[in-house]
Amino acid sequence: MKASEEIKGILKETGSTYFFLLKIMIPISIIVKILEEIGAIEVIGKNLAPTMGIVGLPGEFGLVIVTAMITNIYGALVVFFTLSLQYTYNVAQVTILACMMLIAHTLPVEARIAQKAGVRLWYTLTLRILGAFIFGVILNLIFTYFNLFQNENVLIWKPGYTDPTLIQWAIGQVGYYLMIFLIILSLMIFMRILKNTGTLNKINNYLKPGLKFFGMSKNAAILPIIGMTLGLAYGGGLIVKEAKSKLISKKDVFLSLSFMDLSHSLIEDTLLTLAIGASLFGILFGRVLFTIVVMVIIVKLISLLSKKSFEKYFMNN
Repeated sequence: MKASEEIKGILKETGSTYFFLLKIMIPISIIVKILEEIGAIEVIGKNLAPTMGIVGLPGEFGLVIVTAMITNIYGALVVFFTLSLQYTYNVAQVTILACMMLIAHTLPVEARIAQKAGVRLWYTLTLRILGAFIFGVILNLIFTYFNLFQNENVLIWKPGYTDPTLIQWAIGQVGYYLMIFLIILSLMIFMRILKNTGTLNKINNYLKPGLKFFGMSKNAAILPIIGMTLGLAYGGGLIVKEAKSKLISKKDVFLSLSFMDLSHSLIEDTLLTLAIGASLFGILFGRVLFTIVVMVIIVKLISLLSKKSFEKYFMNN
């Protein structure tokens, strides 16, 4: 194939993927901003405060968790930073908070992306929200029983501004969307190189034993890779594109997205929460181990269902 045709094909794929994502992200971003401006997120956060005791966290962390769920980790970190100016926390508390945010964040966008890929909305939201709280409970029990990370937390991150104006918010959104376009373009180029050189097949074959353990075929290897490195929001368009290909079964899509719901964006998000003082023990090693255990349970449960029942209750038509 000529170079010009390759370039044209890459740009076409990038454009269709990018505009597909924008149709999801822009309306949801505006709705979330309106909720934020009218104080709805703060009200929800305050109502969640009593629940924080279950995971050993102070009540005000409810606002941080809700902000992460509805907006994103960056927004939640701004709220956390503001609270840190008034209160003192230990490393255990910050680690539990960070781990919960890493699993349950940007839900309006990322759950919608998973839905477009074929997984039912109720399942994604249940797995991520319930998974976040169960992981929080487990960590709290471990940290309390073994008296781990009880020293005072130290922040090494500070936001540029804690209360952005509408103009600052809009500029930030434009920059975010531009970054997504560049990432998708880079991904498409990278994917084309992997496919044309045969490297993608080698990667699939290399990961085959691990994927088989999680009930997935080797054709699904690219989905967890995208999710674990880039995350669901950045790699969302490509995830949907690959999920709809005939090479990947509905079961592969379901299990791949289940894995990514619990462990995604392992580089960027891990570094972000590390910067607020969270322990690497929880935000990386603990999260991956938790994901593996939950995935084993999910695979076992799914195996008990018939194909018809599985697709009826867990997959979109």
